[in-house]
Amino acid sequence: MPNFEFGGKSYDVDEEGYLQNPEDWNKEMAEEIAKTEGVEMTEKHWEVVNFLKDYYKEYQIAPMIKILIKEMAKMFGPEKGNNKYLYELYPSGPAKQACKIAGLPKPTGCV
Repeated sequence: MPNFEFGGKSYDVDEEGYLQNPEDWNKEMAEEIAKTEGVEMTEKHWEVVNFLKDYYKEYQIAPMIKILIKEMAKMFGPEKGNNKYLYELYPSGPAKQACKIAGLPKPTGCV
């Protein structure tokens, strides 16, 4: 199984780099993962990451993109709950890339 080295420790990840144990995640680790993804974390990025972590805590699943958009729109309004906004923050795929940074499993429905 592949590993992610951070802070002098080794963490198990899957073949695409998703943490195997979400409890291993911390904010500093997220910053490092974001760098490897070419994402500079801003308050807007953290808003999505924190939303995903709360969603995962409640449902024990990472939402696919259409669910992410729908739920973001409910919580933050249509200006943040839309494809364009989320892809500007996470160009490699909002659900997929944001979940990786959030230390969550790859969302279902993502290829």
